[in-house]
Amino acid sequence: MISRASDMSESILVTGATGKVGSHLVPRLLAQGLQVRVLVRPGPNVQQLRDQGAEIAEGDLLQAESLVPALREVEIVVHLAAFFRGATPEQAREVNLVGTEHLAAAAQQAGVRKFIFASTSNVYPSGLSRPAREDDSPSLEPPSHPYPASKVAAEAKLMELDREAGIGLCILRLGFVYGEGDRHVWEMMPHVAGWNPARRMHSVHHADVGQAVIRALDRGTPAGKVFNIADDAPITLLELSRLARLPEPPVERSALTFDPWEGLLDTRRAREDLGFRPIYPSCYSALAAGTF
Repeated sequence: MISRASDMSESILVTGATGKVGSHLVPRLLAQGLQVRVLVRPGPNVQQLRDQGAEIAEGDLLQAESLVPALREVEIVVHLAAFFRGATPEQAREVNLVGTEHLAAAAQQAGVRKFIFASTSNVYPSGLSRPAREDDSPSLEPPSHPYPASKVAAEAKLMELDREAGIGLCILRLGFVYGEGDRHVWEMMPHVAGWNPARRMHSVHHADVGQAVIRALDRGTPAGKVFNIADDAPITLLELSRLARLPEPPVERSALTFDPWEGLLDTRRAREDLGFRPIYPSCYSALAAGTF
């Protein structure tokens, strides 16, 4: 268990609790003895969350009035909900930007002291010639994919609100999240079929997402901070293909040009400010532990 300075009696509202990241995070928060409330729409996964010990608050990010009761007596928001794969630019903007604005405004009105926002490493531009740092501006080259583009816009709105009203903003830019039976990494493989097999991807295990969030809950974490969260060993497409027991990429793809630094993250700030050290430093360590 991670030692925390925050009051364990504080109530935390988690969005996206039924999603890929949230469904792994909520049990970890509950295991820390935290009071967890989840913002959910009615569905088959709600009872499972209730059985785990979470308090249920039915609502919708796009229905601002439903957020008021959900945030009552809440000290901390952990905002994970997002529309990812398959979203049109309009859908991504509506959920990931407008929904985030609604939640942040309601959180500010409710007096929430910390707002943790799960963003993505895909907000960074290419051409940095080194691993991306938190101070690298995503606006240098706005992403063309609707998901990271909507995250860039949401980050900007949250930072603006934090400067104006103080919501205790903390942004976690996550590498590619995997582990514990999550099939997302395998579902992703067709989408990178055109990559050079030597191109690397920076990942982060669900256990380390949980660690990062729990560390970010601490009262000592400065507001307005951004942290890259990833493991220590980016993995190549070739290695992922082998781990997935998929056919290796055709040899001719090895001639494809690519930026060897694109998608890689500098994680020094998380190490220094949060004390973050990956539980699973690489995909191979997760595989050896039986939790890939």
